[in-house]
Amino acid sequence: MKLPLLRGFWQLFKGYWGSPEKWKARGLLAAVIALNLIMVYLLVRINDWYRIFYDALQAYDWASFWPLIGEFTALAFIYIIIAVYAVYLRQMLTIQWRTWMTEQYLTRWMHGQIYYRLQVLRSDTDNPDQRISEDINQFVSLTLSLLVGILKQLTTLGAFSVVLWNLSGAIAVPIGDSEFKIYGYMFWLSLLYSGIGTYFVHIVGKKLIQLNFDQQRYEADFRFSMMRVRENSESIAFYRGEMAETVGFKERFANVIKNYWGLMRRTKLLNFYVNGYSQLAIIFPLVMAAPRYYAGEMALGGLMQTTSAFGRVQDALSFFVDSYGSLAELAAVIQRLAGFTEHMEDAAQVKSDIVRGEGSTSALVLQELSIALPDGAPLLTACTLTLPAGSRILVTGASGAGKSTLLRALAGIWPYGNGRIELPAGEKRLFLPQRPYLALGSLRRALSYPRTAAASDEEISRILDLVGLAHFAARLDDVDDWSRILSLGEQQRLAFARILIIRPSWIFLDEATSALDEPRERALYELLHQELPTASIISVGHRSTLFAFHDTELHLNNQSYTYQETPHDS
Repeated sequence: MKLPLLRGFWQLFKGYWGSPEKWKARGLLAAVIALNLIMVYLLVRINDWYRIFYDALQAYDWASFWPLIGEFTALAFIYIIIAVYAVYLRQMLTIQWRTWMTEQYLTRWMHGQIYYRLQVLRSDTDNPDQRISEDINQFVSLTLSLLVGILKQLTTLGAFSVVLWNLSGAIAVPIGDSEFKIYGYMFWLSLLYSGIGTYFVHIVGKKLIQLNFDQQRYEADFRFSMMRVRENSESIAFYRGEMAETVGFKERFANVIKNYWGLMRRTKLLNFYVNGYSQLAIIFPLVMAAPRYYAGEMALGGLMQTTSAFGRVQDALSFFVDSYGSLAELAAVIQRLAGFTEHMEDAAQVKSDIVRGEGSTSALVLQELSIALPDGAPLLTACTLTLPAGSRILVTGASGAGKSTLLRALAGIWPYGNGRIELPAGEKRLFLPQRPYLALGSLRRALSYPRTAAASDEEISRILDLVGLAHFAARLDDVDDWSRILSLGEQQRLAFARILIIRPSWIFLDEATSALDEPRERALYELLHQELPTASIISVGHRSTLFAFHDTELHLNNQSYTYQETPHDS
């Protein structure tokens, strides 16, 4: 791994192990490591059993046969129990670590509207949902399996290196007229064999890192395109856009398949190498130990024990070879998560020069407020206004003049600009976008959003009747995709029902009646006047009929503004 990759890994890794849950996590990890160390000890015992058993076979010692089989059965049974619980506890730790990381990322993603700012900044972070749901899971599971595997293999290497050194003895290598003795030669051969194998597996498999990274991205893009069709099925059906969507599907799926072919070809080469390397490792120690066996320097049990010990040492030293695919996958996951984390940090560091505070009056005050686009292009310059409580203001202007962006600035989600906004102290505010958001779940939950507690059934039924949705009163607890069931006009009426449930003092409407006919629009605005007579209303809209429901017009035009009474009586 390159240093930036290691740094990215450390940034992702260290949080959980220094969190308030660290002692529980460290205790579980210690238990997992302890169980793996016991497994290594049992493997050493089993390796020693090989020598005794095969020596007994060579000596035709029938009396020792069944006792040795019983010993092996006991060792194997204990090994199985410990191996099962080592995996079980590791999975328990995986769940707890993943839960902690997911909660941390969800909190960071939602805090300060980072989820919104990433879109405004046009960040190249694709599919944040996949980062949180899949990449965190892969990071935790791969990290733990590789970490525990490395510790186990290091322990195995230490234990069996001693065994292999003692079993190897010395081999005489003729050099000219003299001989050179190599002590523990099987150990040195295992080092050489594994070192060469590790180097070449990196050469063969290093392209897998980028291929795995791209595969996850292409798969996510393909899934997201289908999700978009589901969310916008009616619009696509009206446009008869099936052919265009199918072409888009095929283009994205072609990227998935093209990259997967590359992944397959590279994995095929890696598998050829790894399997060849593993098979050669079976015969290699036998060939190397055969001279001492045929010279009578070791018995059959010693040969089998040497071969087994060589296999254990070679397995430990070949951990990188065997785990290269997982390491490549982990590297790709680290890149994606580290990139996502960096983009969230960048979004969080975007500081606004628009100062927001609570004023001493009940009015909404704008002082020298300027609003710009992310690229710095100005939309509104030096706007100074006092909007008294109870005002009914219509914001007008050509498309692109910054009407909706002004509402975003008032809501505190638009950071680009400067000046000051003084909000009425202690008064509830509610912003309604053109397309209402309906939370997943029951209709009651969708009506009460963003509150988590709903009004009484009687009050909800009364309000639904007022906005013309009385026929849904019997379905309050039905769980369904309400954004699909309700038309846009019904969704906008439901949003007005939210206003009557929450009863804010300041209401901001961004073309919130654009899908309604004029009689229904009139009825809803009159309903607001009747139910919330003292509420302040700031509406963004293009229809001239809206003038009748507002007493003041704020017109935006080429960075400037005019503030005057509406041309029609309210």
